[in-house]
Amino acid sequence: MQPGSAEEDWREDCAPRRVLELFATKWTSMVLHTLHARHGGVARTGVLHRSLPGISKKMLVQTLREMEGSGLVSRHVQGTMPPAVEYRLTPLGRRFLEPVELLYKWGRANPDALDALGSRPSSRW
Repeated sequence: MQPGSAEEDWREDCAPRRVLELFATKWTSMVLHTLHARHGGVARTGVLHRSLPGISKKMLVQTLREMEGSGLVSRHVQGTMPPAVEYRLTPLGRRFLEPVELLYKWGRANPDALDALGSRPSSRW
């Protein structure tokens, strides 16, 4: 979007805002990245929980439900006793990996820029 661009480029439902809304919580991108990078796109809930230090079980389940509702992951209940729940990246979820992985790559290459950021009151880092 450039200065002077059409007003519809700045609407609430414009593409950049929709992308940022999807990643408004840190856990969505982290779950996508972890499913892809550490588990080949498929993982059970407990495995994901152990792979994401700092996330509560409640937040993980909430995030996974939101991601399932958005079409980023699919939920599969295995017919074992007790039932095991597995989450898989969908084709749509795999498409969203590209911007997530670019951000993670940039972060790893630019730790000095991240260190230069002032702390935010809501930040836990």
